[in-house]
Amino acid sequence: MGKKKCPECEECLPAWLAAFGDLMSLLLCFFVLLLSMSSMDAKKISEAIGSLSGAMSVLEGGTQTEISKKRMLEATPIDSQDETSEVVNRVQQAATDANEMMEKTQSPAITVKEAQDGFVIKLPATLLFKPGSATIENQDALLFLKRITLIIQELPNDMLVDVQGHTDDRDPGPNSPYKDNWELSTARALAVLHELILDGADPARLSATGFAQYQPIATNVTATGREKNRRVELHFYGKKSEEAQSVNNSILDKTVEKK
Repeated sequence: MGKKKCPECEECLPAWLAAFGDLMSLLLCFFVLLLSMSSMDAKKISEAIGSLSGAMSVLEGGTQTEISKKRMLEATPIDSQDETSEVVNRVQQAATDANEMMEKTQSPAITVKEAQDGFVIKLPATLLFKPGSATIENQDALLFLKRITLIIQELPNDMLVDVQGHTDDRDPGPNSPYKDNWELSTARALAVLHELILDGADPARLSATGFAQYQPIATNVTATGREKNRRVELHFYGKKSEEAQSVNNSILDKTVEKK
């Protein structure tokens, strides 16, 4: 009896294999498209790298690998620039929250700006004080200063804060207890400084300065410009190192010798 012949194989691929290949190609294109549309957060990437490195004992700390809001606040900084950026982000978030709370009252916005040696918080005077006054009465502004105090308490000890008061070119007015803008701007700076101390800030890290109308950021011709010039600024800056201080002293000594 003869053997049965083996059924002839199909010349082309099976139908299921072709469908499977098409499906894999579509999935690959889908994930590539998702990746191209996503936004890469460099700070989160740096945070993840720091956490993984810490877990492998390359850096100190960093035992968590997930990126959460709490982890972003407690993470070991990769460098000083990242640390400063993190502080600015927290202050910016506090300013955004305060601006949202005060949006209904149409108050001027609180702004945060990075500077060469730190960052600056600009508080509109109309948010803090009544015309010609140096008494803080706005509860939202007081709440914002409390949040700023908490951030100050977490900053390194070499980070200082200078509270600067500014006015427009108009006199305080006859109903004001201050005879000129020097007294008014200084009193407003001191009012903010005292509030920070009352909330728990270290007085040794604070200072207050009044500039009257002599450092405007807008024109005093228009009401809008004058409103921008009436402000209190919180300047966060690092304490000068002993080496930098010695260089300044040597320059002063040379100047004295020339005279």
